[in-house]
Amino acid sequence: MESKHIQTLHPQPGKTNKKISLEKYEFIKVNILTILSEGELTHTELMEALYSKVKDNFEGGVQWYGETVKLDLEAREIIERTKSKPEKYKLKAMGS
Repeated sequence: MESKHIQTLHPQPGKTNKKISLEKYEFIKVNILTILSEGELTHTELMEALYSKVKDNFEGGVQWYGETVKLDLEAREIIERTKSKPEKYKLKAMGS
């Protein structure tokens, strides 16, 4: 049976992101959102937390999928970058 795929989005206009397995997308998305629900993190902190959380239950490049899904979540305005230095990622407030 063929697995379903999702065309991920990119936050920069004109750039296209990857088409990936919907199952892997959902798995990484849930974990990124869970991690960010606990607070703002830099890119490195987010990727390290994601890797630690899923490395034993995920087949594929955690960092690569993490980056692809993170960009998609930014493009869909589910997460956003802070204006701070260093830049951090956080969940976007709903309805704002």
